[in-house]
Amino acid sequence: MKGLLLLLFFFTFILCQQEPIEGFFSQSGHTNNWAVLVCTSRFWFNYRHVANTLSIYRTVKRLGIPDSNIILMLADDVSCNARNRYPATVYNNAARHLDLYGDNVEVDYRGYEVTVENFIRMLTGRVAPNTPRSKRLLSDDRSNILVYMTGHGGNEFLKFQDAEEISAYDLADAFKQMAEKKRYNEILFMVDTCQANTMYSQINSTNILATGSSELHESSYSHHTDHDIGVAVIDSYTYYNLEFLENIDMTSDKTLQDLVIV
Repeated sequence: MKGLLLLLFFFTFILCQQEPIEGFFSQSGHTNNWAVLVCTSRFWFNYRHVANTLSIYRTVKRLGIPDSNIILMLADDVSCNARNRYPATVYNNAARHLDLYGDNVEVDYRGYEVTVENFIRMLTGRVAPNTPRSKRLLSDDRSNILVYMTGHGGNEFLKFQDAEEISAYDLADAFKQMAEKKRYNEILFMVDTCQANTMYSQINSTNILATGSSELHESSYSHHTDHDIGVAVIDSYTYYNLEFLENIDMTSDKTLQDLVIV
């Protein structure tokens, strides 16, 4: 089995709508894929964090994960900000070739719904009985999950809306609860923030692969600015991940090692 296949984690075989492929799934214990994509930042100057998240959202959908298996959390709606010269749009490049906020975006947690509590409850399944399906992570022990987070952070913390923080210990505990409750087969955790790698320093649960944009005491930097909009439109870590991911499809044999080496 190609244990490190990118597609093993969150891209392959158009998900759970298809029958398991004999041999492949029986070895991996994996039959369905999910994505949890979180922008934790508010305010216009954090435009790039919204664009980061919507870029990954577009990519995982293109590679086969449907909205029913994606939890999208956006702390701000920069598309409707009065300072946006191009209303109802979000772009991740200065040339503005692609509007990420088109007609096919389903935001599950919006604005002040994006809190540490709601994020942890969603991961662990500890949501209120009346919580709609779109806000639930309905994964099981055969689910591979991409958890992507972007925002402002520091040593072992990530800020939510400049109002509260999730710590590396909180995140590790949430993943531990998920493991104990058999809510995943494998997790790929990606985080784009300053000192990002410290966010997974406390994780000790099995079958979790983590990667981030920066080491302890390192900053995470934007890639470029759209001078018409007046802000940076994407971060470097997410930009270069997309440069790789946008050049594969569901038949690709590229591995996570290929991604890291790039």
